[in-house]
Amino acid sequence: QVHLEESGGGLVQPGGSLRLTCAASGRILRTNDMGWYRQAPGKQRELVATISSGGNTNYADSVKGRFTISRDNAKNTVYLQMNSLKPEDTAVYTCNSKILRIGAGFNEYDYWGQGTQVTVSS
Repeated sequence: QVHLEESGGGLVQPGGSLRLTCAASGRILRTNDMGWYRQAPGKQRELVATISSGGNTNYADSVKGRFTISRDNAKNTVYLQMNSLKPEDTAVYTCNSKILRIGAGFNEYDYWGQGTQVTVSS
């Protein structure tokens, strides 16, 4: 089975930085689009950033200029560098990947990590 595992969350003060990592493992033929989402208490999940297998990126307006998404295709890993963090960035951050699995033909599947908590507070 395919599994996504996130790490790097924590507690930081406003203006601080964190780097999130999400690694996909298992019977993976190819990792396609990957992305980061977040959900704050009492709020719906929102897209933070996405990156295609070719390296094209998209960001939510609220994080442009502060967050950077990147990936290492050889390691099936996606990163989110978060700088100049604000209290409103506080949320559970979850990674997502569209994956072509070994033995699954051309069917693409969506996988989600368990999430990692990011808290920005003074």
